[in-house]
Amino acid sequence: MRLFFYTVVCLFVAVPVKSQENPAIEQVHPAIGRFLDSPYMNGASVSIMVKNMSDGSIICSYDADREVIPASVMKIVTTATALEILEGDFRYETSVMYDGQITDSVLNGNIYICGSGDPTTGSADLKTGRDSVMKEWVAAIKKAGIRKIIGAVIADESIFDTEGISMKWLREDLGSNYGQGCYGLNVFDNRYSLFLNTGKAESKPDIAKSDPDMSSILFRNYLTTSKTAKDSSYIIGFPYSNERYLYGTVPENRHEYRLGGDIPEPALFLAQYINNMLKKENITVIGNPSCHRILSQSDKWNRQNREVIVNTYSPPLKEVVGITNHESNNLFADALLKTVGLKYKSDEKLSSFDKGIKTLNDYWNGKGLNTSSLWMYDGSGLALTDKTTAKFLCEILTYMATESKSSDVFVRSIPRAGIEGTVRSTLNGTVLQGKIRLKSGSMSRVRSYAGYMTDNNRQFALAIMVNNFSCKQAQIKNDIEQLLLSLFNQ
Repeated sequence: MRLFFYTVVCLFVAVPVKSQENPAIEQVHPAIGRFLDSPYMNGASVSIMVKNMSDGSIICSYDADREVIPASVMKIVTTATALEILEGDFRYETSVMYDGQITDSVLNGNIYICGSGDPTTGSADLKTGRDSVMKEWVAAIKKAGIRKIIGAVIADESIFDTEGISMKWLREDLGSNYGQGCYGLNVFDNRYSLFLNTGKAESKPDIAKSDPDMSSILFRNYLTTSKTAKDSSYIIGFPYSNERYLYGTVPENRHEYRLGGDIPEPALFLAQYINNMLKKENITVIGNPSCHRILSQSDKWNRQNREVIVNTYSPPLKEVVGITNHESNNLFADALLKTVGLKYKSDEKLSSFDKGIKTLNDYWNGKGLNTSSLWMYDGSGLALTDKTTAKFLCEILTYMATESKSSDVFVRSIPRAGIEGTVRSTLNGTVLQGKIRLKSGSMSRVRSYAGYMTDNNRQFALAIMVNNFSCKQAQIKNDIEQLLLSLFNQ
């Protein structure tokens, strides 16, 4: 196997240089030239850079200053910023509190679930059980001697704004299990599963059940079944709305065929969920569950002093960042950006995407990284208006690997290609399997990768982003794999 040293020599020989005939034209690395030569790359926007982090030299590049859509590769910027500003041992805190008085096992007041933006509560990406934290809360309420609550269970999600989603997201993403909103209280990744029983082709499938139970949602079912195995279905809806619209087609003759959607109002849902758990433990609750948004809009928000029953904590940030980049968890990334926004100096206490982005830009500009080519409208990369360049990504990757106190944590958060995370099938079975770490990103006509290549104590930062190609995702993925093999294994 001829691997890295020979590659480095070849790559240095192939560094783009100015043509003597026309100094404005750069000579393109042969592997990149072959990549660009495919007919379905006509009209595509491409930004590529490979950088040697030991000396800062550029191994090869193509239009590295071109601003393109990165999709989920934007999570690299979000997670790097969170580690820098919040640091790896940071944990989200959720407090269960009460107001009023406890007399003879009766609480003459309310139970409050007070959030700090924790996206991990009940997350399927954690190894703990789904209800483990909620069971802790209920047990603590029982231990406090409360057997009856004259008031209600109220969710306090006020630390974040009520925007939830980015205004730049596409309609087709709203209501989906990956386009969930991010709030001061989140639960079960803010997702539910909807199960269908599908009959013969061209018929309407029946809704069997949802998990967790979303009986509060009115599903408008416009789905049809198809003989093809392809799922082209959508769940469409807006935050806080109890209506969801089901469009598209699903395969025929399936039992409990699963679709995924977003929980419309996680804070209210969590209050209802805890209310039901308390009743199962024979704790009577007189009032109806509610949340800060609803009560404040009707001018009924109670600002009385509260007493803490129990505080619970998320896993450390270093673990949350690992999940964010390995599993490409949109909710985690958006929560991290809003949490960073809490550091923004302003009279407002609540956070938003906008404040997170301002904090992020201020931080990196202060570190000498020019963010003028970075356009962010969320932390997850779901916004079609998000833009950045291969050059900026390589700069932030280089900083995190060579200067950050969280270097090891961040580098390990990028999954190894062919082995784990969303790139477990990328470069699988090739000589680069496990040798290259990549964060992937994709959406309609967008395919991006960024990360690290390490061999023999040499480390390279790389970014490859392609927009507006006219082939299928599988084809562009294969071509990018071949490009990486050409660049790193000649």
